[in-house]
Amino acid sequence: MTDIQFKEAIEKSPTDKFRFAVTDIDGILRGKIISKTKLLKALEHNIGFCNVIFGWDCNDVCYDNGSVSGWHTGYPDAFASIDINTYRTIPWNDNIPFVLGDFSEDEQVKNACPRTLLKQIIKQSEAMGFTAKFAKEFEWFNFNETSETLHQKQFANLTPLSRGMFGYSILRPSEHQEFYNHLFSWLKDFNIPLEGLHTETGDGVYEAAIEYTTALEAADRAVLFKTSVKEIAYKHKLIATFMAKWNLNLPGCSGHIHQNLFDNNNQNLFYDAADENKMSVLMQQYIAGQLYCLPYIMPMYAPTTNSYKRYVEGAWSATTVSWGIENRTTALRVINNAADSVRLETRVPGSDANPYLSIAASLASGLYGIKNNLSLKDYPAVQGSAYDDKHLKTLPKTLAEATGMMKESTIARELFGEAFVDHFIKTREWECRQVDETIPNAELKRYFEII
Repeated sequence: MTDIQFKEAIEKSPTDKFRFAVTDIDGILRGKIISKTKLLKALEHNIGFCNVIFGWDCNDVCYDNGSVSGWHTGYPDAFASIDINTYRTIPWNDNIPFVLGDFSEDEQVKNACPRTLLKQIIKQSEAMGFTAKFAKEFEWFNFNETSETLHQKQFANLTPLSRGMFGYSILRPSEHQEFYNHLFSWLKDFNIPLEGLHTETGDGVYEAAIEYTTALEAADRAVLFKTSVKEIAYKHKLIATFMAKWNLNLPGCSGHIHQNLFDNNNQNLFYDAADENKMSVLMQQYIAGQLYCLPYIMPMYAPTTNSYKRYVEGAWSATTVSWGIENRTTALRVINNAADSVRLETRVPGSDANPYLSIAASLASGLYGIKNNLSLKDYPAVQGSAYDDKHLKTLPKTLAEATGMMKESTIARELFGEAFVDHFIKTREWECRQVDETIPNAELKRYFEII
């Protein structure tokens, strides 16, 4: 869509209200309704947005260690640029037009903007001659609750959408058919097409796989997916949560990332017919890069204190620096069953991860492996269960440990730049101090609905 086409679409729109949103460091959409006049003006002059969105946490509490934004700045406006390519209408909300923005043109806050960071990593990929394609998949739990009942119950004794372990069930979707069908159809109408939607193992848990596309659009779709699912759930008087591990007795929720690189002729550069595993040297270097960087960038994949409770042996989540062919016990799973779809699945992120940051981390660390000609010889493929191999390097056990490793390493700064890393580290150090687990259901109160 060109600027002229976008302006024409806005001017012809029968409504005078438009939804505009940006994404904060935690992957939460922060937005507002603006008028047609305001939107058209913003195309020329960008749109003011209080810079506090980079100076507070997921519960709107201002950081005491902020640098990009804080009381010392007076919280002025930052100026977001609208991405007209994100234009769509919201089918469950009177087809109100919607656009995303970011702060790539604002010198004061651009280094704190997750979407801007991903755009910078994509430029590096393109400069190397690659088109990066990605897709996210999510697991999440649904409840017969409302925001009001959550607080009345103090997040205890919640009623799930359905009971029992019904992974890949044909029965459970029929039990809540209208909600299930609305998810699939409304998301498609909102330009978030799903490849598949099904129940997973756990009370009231669903999983969705979003269709493959370019890296930035994949991240946009993923961010919008989480908020959209929550809004559609509201329409059905339900609550959806994307916490990584809302209940220690149930499986956690993943946010796996599928990815590969293509050349200018749309050829999959991860495929090599001559290789035993159909993996090109480029793919092997990309995997080696992710494995090498993984321990030092974990907060990009696991950003909350709750994230690390998901990493439990035997619970379908990665616990080690590992890879394997079609192996769901490893951090990285190679899928090599067809030439056009040979790809890597990064299984480390939970559903609570910021999609812009987790995709940026995957791509940047993979490119690091290519740039530095890293080899998989130092990382033998895991045969069987990675949980049983005690020689594998384990992932950090807590957000505090992971943040400390990221802070002390030069890897993160090389991948994402000094300015972003300094800001991000401060936000994670703050996050480590916010959850007092002596308070009942502290993490549920903090993360359950918003993250």
